[in-house]
Formats: sequence, structure tokens, C-alpha cells
Amino acid sequence: MLAAIGNQIAAQSGRITVRLPRAVAEAAVEAWGRDESDSPGEETHEQYALRDRAAELALTGLAIAGRGRWEGDELVIDLDTGSAGAASRASR
Repeated sequence: MLAAIGNQIAAQSGRITVRLPRAVAEAAVEAWGRDESDSPGEETHEQYALRDRAAELALTGLAIAGRGRWEGDELVIDLDTGSAGAASRASR
């Protein structure tokens, strides 16, 4: 059912425009360029969740590097709803 709801949301939304301060945008781009070890090994649930968030941050950095545009000291980027949702969940 959750996937069915997601399909409806995806069909009605797509991307949202987000404005980020320079320091936040630059940190996300740095996360994309960071090297990670090949294998995380055994992980606790908390470590897995943290690594998952780091991956979302890196992918957001990739989007910023490829599609972001500067307007003064803010970066403007159209993020897909999945990335925007992951960032919103991380803020809680």
C-alpha cells in the first residue's frame, strides 16, 4: 500500500525547488567527493541508518554539483521528492 501511495505521489509531484545556504551546499558537494571504505563490515542498526543518511547526502551533493545554480549566497536546486524527503526525515 505504501508503494501504491508513493506511485500516486510520484505522478503528482516530481521535483521541488530548494534554497540552501552556501555552507550547506558546499558541505553536500564535499560529501559526494569523499571516499568510503569498500565494505562497512558488521553494522548495528544505528550505523546502517547513519550510512544510509550519508549516502543520501552524497547523492544530494551530486545533484547540487550537476544542477545547482547560485543566486547570491544561496544555491537553488530542484530536488526529487525522495531526496527532499530523506533530508526532511534526517532533520527530525
